[in-house]
Amino acid sequence: MGYVYALLAAVLFGANGSVTKATMEAGLTPAQVTEFRLVGTAIIAGLVLLVIDRRAFRLPRSQWLIMIVLGVFGVALLQATYAAAVQLLPVGIALLLEYTAVVMVALVAYFIFREPVKARLWVAIAFVLLGLAVVAQVWASTLDALGVVLALAAAVCLALYFLIGERQVARTSPLAVSFWTMSIAAVFWSFVSGWWELSPGFLTTPVDLGGVHGEFLVPMAVPLAWNILLGSFAPFLLSLAALGRLPATVAGITASSEVVFAFAVAWIWLGEALTLVQVIGAAVVLAGVILAQTARVSKTVVDADLALATGPITIVRESDSPSRT
Repeated sequence: MGYVYALLAAVLFGANGSVTKATMEAGLTPAQVTEFRLVGTAIIAGLVLLVIDRRAFRLPRSQWLIMIVLGVFGVALLQATYAAAVQLLPVGIALLLEYTAVVMVALVAYFIFREPVKARLWVAIAFVLLGLAVVAQVWASTLDALGVVLALAAAVCLALYFLIGERQVARTSPLAVSFWTMSIAAVFWSFVSGWWELSPGFLTTPVDLGGVHGEFLVPMAVPLAWNILLGSFAPFLLSLAALGRLPATVAGITASSEVVFAFAVAWIWLGEALTLVQVIGAAVVLAGVILAQTARVSKTVVDADLALATGPITIVRESDSPSRT
């Protein structure tokens, strides 16, 4: 069941990039999509906490600064840069670039925190750099340069989120961290997202979800609800369930299949096909990410899926018991 949960979460996360892209093509800006996603997920997390853990609403003063940094950089800027990247790049490539955060975390752990790493990290870095060069087809410059910069900025934000979260707020429950960081991020974006520019009836604006298969119009409320429920909250809970049944390294590597599902959904639905050379390059990058997942001697594993979805701390050590995940 652990594998089933992890794969279901990866499918939902992988599909959500295409849903987000369709929503923005209908008229919403990346900042507006991000704002509604943040507000919706924060509300759901808050309602669940009201039922299962009301103590989570009392945040110690010592945690406020950390939560603000995580909320602004690890959630608000992360989701906005990723949303902007998928507007300019194929969904799968944007996600592939975002996943390089795993390698960044391992490098910072080695050079800054002096953690020992296994030799495979350097092989992983070589794989990632080579694979990205092939995917981007640097010899032909086929990718939008701004989109690449935005996707890499998302990777930096994600790496920052994991590095801070691992050392500062690992004692806080994932759902509580989700509520606080999402709420802080929503407040941050409320000043710059331009939500006030939307007409009162924007939720009924038609959105074409047909992709390359013909026109299929639904109200804007439908893809926004998907973003919040099936693109964030549900896969987050499935990922947590997987972590309770699988070793951290296995769960993290299984979650990496999100990249494959993102490519597949975008290809079938939006017609974002890759050349054979780019497919090979993507496979090399994914192999590098998997190697980097297992390179730290402490066996700390990061799951990029969860941070994109809901903002909880997802740093888990294999020595932990399921009850502590």
